[in-house]
Amino acid sequence: MNSELAVRLKLRYSPAAILFTNEKPEGALAFAEKKWGCVAALLSAAVKGKTSVFSRTTFGCLGGGVGLGFGNMYPQFPGGFAQFLSTGKGEGYPDGEAYKKTPELAQRFADDLPMTDIPEQYVVFKPLAEVDRSIEEPKIIVFYVSPDQLSALVVLANYGRQDNNNVIIPFAAGCQSTCLIPWHEANQDKPRAVIGMTDISARPVIDADLLSFSVPFSLFKEMEGNASGSFLDKEAWHKVAKRIPGPPCP
Repeated sequence: MNSELAVRLKLRYSPAAILFTNEKPEGALAFAEKKWGCVAALLSAAVKGKTSVFSRTTFGCLGGGVGLGFGNMYPQFPGGFAQFLSTGKGEGYPDGEAYKKTPELAQRFADDLPMTDIPEQYVVFKPLAEVDRSIEEPKIIVFYVSPDQLSALVVLANYGRQDNNNVIIPFAAGCQSTCLIPWHEANQDKPRAVIGMTDISARPVIDADLLSFSVPFSLFKEMEGNASGSFLDKEAWHKVAKRIPGPPCP
């Protein structure tokens, strides 16, 4: 499956498709059972051409299990998740990440997440170019983008809509901003795009100048259909596109 936007924006990496399925892809990258790993690292592998697969025993870390939609795993955190995200529990427990000022604020964050336990067995990260629409349909498409490319996607996400709030940038873990929250948006009447990978812990697994832009598949198709005839055909965008490394825009 091809993307006109990937060509027009001169993306450094292919968009990745996220699929929820009961079919395990052969030869896909996967974490060892019940071993630690960062979900965001395998998303970065997917945009570079490697398919990855996750299950309820191979999700990498407890936060990754939540971010992939395998249910609420936060009660399993040693010392408590709210303490881990904020001040820490003290000696003998993991250091607090200080991403929230207090445990109470951290707990409010967890309570507000669109927690879900998907019915499927597997979550698959796959290069969009390898998706066969005759037998599978992605739920979410993820772009890795620079500020210039992000600007174009934000404009295009709002281009055909009556309001101007069709992109969100929530505080969330990298896997939550690219999978869990876009999954929730995909089930809404008017799904929004989600800017992500602002998670400080996940930043080391993505290029320093990139963020993620995740779109429910219905919005992805809307944006692809709106590309021709939009600002992407105009001189203002062409001026910006000239400074993006890569092949010239068609």
